[in-house]
Amino acid sequence: MHTDYMLPQVGTVLTRRLNNDPKQQYYLFVPRGWKSGSSVFVTVHGVKRMAKEHADEFACFAERYGVVLVAPLFSKDRFCDYQRLGREGRGERADHALNRILAEVRLLTGADINRLYMFGYSGGGQFVHRYALAYPERIARIVIAAAGWYTFPDQNINYPRGIKKAKGLPDIHFDPGEFLSVSTCVVVGERDIHRDQELNKSGRIDRQQGTNRFERGKAWVKAMANSARFYHLNTPCFFEKIPACNHSFLKCMHKGKMGGRVFRFLFDSRSPNSRPQ
Repeated sequence: MHTDYMLPQVGTVLTRRLNNDPKQQYYLFVPRGWKSGSSVFVTVHGVKRMAKEHADEFACFAERYGVVLVAPLFSKDRFCDYQRLGREGRGERADHALNRILAEVRLLTGADINRLYMFGYSGGGQFVHRYALAYPERIARIVIAAAGWYTFPDQNINYPRGIKKAKGLPDIHFDPGEFLSVSTCVVVGERDIHRDQELNKSGRIDRQQGTNRFERGKAWVKAMANSARFYHLNTPCFFEKIPACNHSFLKCMHKGKMGGRVFRFLFDSRSPNSRPQ
C-alpha cells in the first residue's frame, strides 16, 4: 500500500467537510482492501437529501468490491438546482462542488477519480446523467434510478430538456459523440407510476418523455440508443424494472435488492454488452 496519502479510517462511513469549504459536507467510505488507484463509486441523493443513507446502504458493496465510496451532500440552501448541475442565478454549481470533493478524496486516498462509477436516485439520477453528459471523459459507467425526468440527446431543444447550448452553464459543452459512449443502466421500480408531489408535471415533459418515471426512463433509454446508432456506436443502454417497488430508495435497496444490481452492472461487467442481473 502507498503511504503517501492522508488515509482516513477504513471500513467505516465517515462524515467529512471539505478542507477549503467547511460548509460542504460529504460521506466517505474507504474499504479495508484499499490501495492506491482504487476505483471510485459516487452515489447521489434525491431531493430528500438522504446522502448518509446512501453511504450506509452501499458501504457493504464498496467493501466487497474494494472501491472508495463518495456520497456528496448538496444542501438545499446552496444547491437548489443541483439536479440540473446548478445554473446561474439558481444556486451554486453542484458539478463544481463534486469535482472539489473528488479532488480531496484523491489526495486522501490516491483513488482514481478520472474514471468514475456513478449512481443517482430520483433527483440524484437527474444530476448523475447530466454530469455524465457534461463530463463524459471522466465516466466509466452510470446507473440512473427513478429519475423524475431527463435531458434528451436532442440538439434542437434547449437544456435541460435537450442538449442545445445551456444558458446558465457557460463552461458546459455537450458532445454527443462522447457522452453516447458511456455505458448506462436505468432502473425504476415497477410500481413507480404515480404522479406524486415531487414529479415534474410540465406538459412539455409529458409530451416529450411520458407521464411517470417508468415511462420517462424507458423513453430516454430508447432515445439514447437511437442516437448512439446514429453515431455508429454500440453503447449499452439498458432499462430494468425493480420488482414490487415504488418510489422509495430504501425499499428499492431492501426489497428490490437494488444495491446488488447497481454494483454488478458497474463493476462485474466483463463485456461491454453485459446486462445487470
